[in-house]
Amino acid sequence: MVVLKGIPSVLSPELLYTLAKMGHGDELGLNIPVLLEAILKLLPLDSYVESPAAVMDLVDSDKQRGVAVPVWDTYSRLLREAGCHKSLEKVERFAFYERAKKSYAIVATGESSLYGNLIITKGVLPADELC
Repeated sequence: MVVLKGIPSVLSPELLYTLAKMGHGDELGLNIPVLLEAILKLLPLDSYVESPAAVMDLVDSDKQRGVAVPVWDTYSRLLREAGCHKSLEKVERFAFYERAKKSYAIVATGESSLYGNLIITKGVLPADELC
């Protein structure tokens, strides 16, 4: 448990260290809204890419059945609240797996939402936001 002011308790010391070590363009794979909300309080998203947040697209059989993915609405809302107004990038299943393998870090959370995995890309802080 982190016992510092302003640091969400869901962020462990190890995860804070990982976030701090990440560079511009590094990706983090995660899969839980509570953790995403906490991370977005600290981690700037990349504004130089088409979308700094990617999810695994539905497989064809799920598209044909019209499977709904409500957690994507939650992710989109949290991203908007953090100032990101770009759409979630939908990545084909096996391409998503390959991209996740190349991520700077993977956070295993036990999230059970269908298609709940998410990859976010770190950006940089504007000079006027630096102390």
